[in-house]
Amino acid sequence: MHAQEEFVRALHKKSDIIFKYLVKIGAAPKDAEDIVQESLYKLMLYIDSIEPAKAYSWLFRVAINQYYDVCRRQKKEIQTSFEHLEFVDESFLPEDFVAQGEMRKEIQVTLDQLPPLQKQLLLLKYEMELSYADMAELLNLNPGTVKTYLFRARQTFKERYKKEQ
Repeated sequence: MHAQEEFVRALHKKSDIIFKYLVKIGAAPKDAEDIVQESLYKLMLYIDSIEPAKAYSWLFRVAINQYYDVCRRQKKEIQTSFEHLEFVDESFLPEDFVAQGEMRKEIQVTLDQLPPLQKQLLLLKYEMELSYADMAELLNLNPGTVKTYLFRARQTFKERYKKEQ
């Protein structure tokens, strides 16, 4: 039982990444906190049937599915949230700030048009600043596969972003 407790503690530390990801995709911080706690509870319930190597990706997937369930119950559209991010450089002029806000909106619209996996990969890489290895662990994919999928996600994003211009 001691090994399981250490295992759960290690996953609990990584749950902060899941919390931040949920907020980035639009969950209210309180909802994200509840979703992470519920996901950790489910992990405790099913720990004997989960492969240790896949536990982190299992926890991530359960949390994402719970978020989608919350959105369906609230009839909320799933969108990426950039509201909590600080992009403002104090040397910016007011017109720079307005232009930056417009660019942020365009990026958000483009991200929301991508397939879910591509959107996830881009957010995990560029917003969460995760390594390929961390992304692979989180999504239960091979790191080489993550690189390939991320390359395709970048290409799709660039194409769609240019169309928005």
